[in-house]
Amino acid sequence: MSQKPTALLAAGLLIGALALAHGGAASGAQPPRAPAEFFGIGPQTPLTDRDAEYMKAGGIGVVRMAVPWSSLQASESDGYNWAGLDEGVGIAARAGLKVLPFLYGTPHWLARKPTTLPVDNGRQRREWQAFLTAAVERYGPRGQYWKAHSAAVGDQPRVPKRPIRVWQIWNEANFFYFAFPASPGRYAKLVKISDQAIKAADPGAKVILSGLFAKPTAKGARGMPAARFLKALYRVPGLKRSFDGVSLHPYAINTRILEEYVEEFHDVTVENHDRVPLYITEMGWGSQPDFNKVAFEQGPQGQVRQLRGAYGYLLGDRRRLDVRQVHWFSWKDIQGDCNFCDSVGLFREGRGFKPKPSWRAFVKISRGRIRP
Repeated sequence: MSQKPTALLAAGLLIGALALAHGGAASGAQPPRAPAEFFGIGPQTPLTDRDAEYMKAGGIGVVRMAVPWSSLQASESDGYNWAGLDEGVGIAARAGLKVLPFLYGTPHWLARKPTTLPVDNGRQRREWQAFLTAAVERYGPRGQYWKAHSAAVGDQPRVPKRPIRVWQIWNEANFFYFAFPASPGRYAKLVKISDQAIKAADPGAKVILSGLFAKPTAKGARGMPAARFLKALYRVPGLKRSFDGVSLHPYAINTRILEEYVEEFHDVTVENHDRVPLYITEMGWGSQPDFNKVAFEQGPQGQVRQLRGAYGYLLGDRRRLDVRQVHWFSWKDIQGDCNFCDSVGLFREGRGFKPKPSWRAFVKISRGRIRP
């Protein structure tokens, strides 16, 4: 669900036409088989039952969902409005899909901007921890949501219990669009208090780091490369005990550059003697032929070529890199959200299901079906 300003997307042009020509071509060989939970998706719109049916048929096992605190708690005196998230979690559970939530966005009654991490004072920290505790108590193993939906009520079907056990803390914490300033020290504080709250509510839960934008062109307080940000996090005493997975958003103009980003990021964990799983929580290319305008748009066949190359690499090196999940961004195209959101989907925009060539390529890799 990341939004990338034009300048950041166009920055890939600096790598040059030679890199584009390399293209991350994949061989005709079928990639190795992976668990269903390896294949994730990041929708740009609320999940529908039909979406979930197509996802399940296509071999997708996990849906990444945004949990914006600023929208769920409009004022300090209000309770949490779980209605939208309840619906999405229920739809996913009925289809046999797991949910990976990412929690972010400080409400206006605690900070002037949602990009301010809630670590500046005791009130912010307490309210953030209370929010996390409430989320785990609702959707975790002993969650209130599952108890309330354990049986059919009226026209509402029973929801099979699929508790959330993995929680992602913030989104692109190294990039000003979601976190300002981009500060490893501030984010480390957030991770520590998040781990405390989540594991107090569910000792078996896993906490994973924000998906880090691999190479933002913004500098200073506005952005920091993912590998450098992660190195700085490892220098914070004791932080390594506060997370159970690292996460990367390796947006790149082609698969060869994506591989460089992933290897550089993985090397940081190796250097710090940390055998920790890697989650790719956003990855994608657009299907419009606008490379000279937006570096991540490759045209319909370019989208297919990059998709095949990226999954071929990540599946082939899954065990070496300990890649736990890979989430394609996104499910369907949508207008006006970001500069390549209108073409990054596996389906065209609309209520119907008009698959692109990339969806057909995806299901061959996931060993799924084109339609339910």
